[in-house]
Amino acid sequence: MTSTATKARRQRGAVLAQLAEERRTADAKARRIRIAWLLGLLLAVVVVTAGLLSARPEAGEQDHLAPDFTLPTTAGDEVTLSDLRGGPVVIYFNEGAGCASCTVQMAEIEKEPGFAEAGITVLPIVMNTAEQIQPDLTRYGVTTPYLIDDGMVSEAYGVLGTGMHAGLPGHGFVLIDADGVQRWQGEYPSMWLEPAKLLQEVTSRL
Repeated sequence: MTSTATKARRQRGAVLAQLAEERRTADAKARRIRIAWLLGLLLAVVVVTAGLLSARPEAGEQDHLAPDFTLPTTAGDEVTLSDLRGGPVVIYFNEGAGCASCTVQMAEIEKEPGFAEAGITVLPIVMNTAEQIQPDLTRYGVTTPYLIDDGMVSEAYGVLGTGMHAGLPGHGFVLIDADGVQRWQGEYPSMWLEPAKLLQEVTSRL
């Protein structure tokens, strides 16, 4: 009788020990899952934050005489920056041919009457040939002649490699006042800036 009771107690003890071990194993597994989930969430936050930071516009005040240049245009003539003294100029550097958002940006700028009302000349500059960029201008209805850069002007303004391609300008704007002084430069990795916001950005510095 005593032997049977002892055996029964041992069996219950073994069962309880097994249950306790299974509970500890389950708890440890649950902890590992929670830790993995938290680490995954943290990684996602880091990735999203890095993406948002890299897409933030970068802007700076730069009061110095803007580098002068003369460039051919898609209209077959030439534009010299210093000839435009007496009125503000916004240079629009962009990736050019094949970048739909770049061309749409210019098309939308053309629709904003505030630039003409403020006497602001917008000069889009690309590192393409006229033959390469013209199909995009026609497709999106852009009528402003594009200036054709061999890279020297983009380099002079420090915009090469500011976008997705090391050898091309990014998506950015430079404000030059009526005296030829560079007042502001902004880069937009998101590849878009509302024309009304661009207008506000530049007029606030004139």
